[in-house]
Amino acid sequence: MRIGIYGGTFNPIHTAHVHLVREFIKRLSLDRVILIPTGTPPHKATHQLASGADRIEMCRLAAADIAECPVTVSDIEVLRTGKSYTADTMTELKAQYPDDELFLLMGEDMFCTVEKWYHPERIFAAAEICAAPRDKDSFQMLVTHGEEVKEKFPQLRFTVQNIEFLPVSSTMVREKSLHGEDISGLVPAGVAEYIQKKRLYTHE
Repeated sequence: MRIGIYGGTFNPIHTAHVHLVREFIKRLSLDRVILIPTGTPPHKATHQLASGADRIEMCRLAAADIAECPVTVSDIEVLRTGKSYTADTMTELKAQYPDDELFLLMGEDMFCTVEKWYHPERIFAAAEICAAPRDKDSFQMLVTHGEEVKEKFPQLRFTVQNIEFLPVSSTMVREKSLHGEDISGLVPAGVAEYIQKKRLYTHE
């Protein structure tokens, strides 16, 4: 089985995340995708971070909109105490799915620093890294970066897919929510309803 792994703060998950997942499913012929909201992200401030339970539920609501293949949500990082590292997660998932092919999905920003992450060699040993550029001009830059990283980490397997970039961010959604503005179109409908119902991101 070909399993896509897509992790992120998902604070909240939005339409650009969903778009990326759908495109990777088609381009990589994935049989399943696992969304993994981070617990305590080591590289981001936790200001205005929704609870793990809320972010998991929003991911589940977004996953319901993806019909291309089964999409599930894992609480593996939310339940982990302390800092949450991708290397630990991928090692656990590889042990859990030893006979399956794992594909770690990410955008340009993450791919450009992946070799500096905590124990990158463990990540590369567990999964093929799959990146998408922010614009058509950065496609070759990502390919070149991947080739340079591979010189230092020969076990790296990577692909860059020229997926259209949607200019939506979690920060944008939180800002609009804070000011009582409409967020429809920025997040899946079920996620918008959940944010409004729970009054998430309505306070600084």
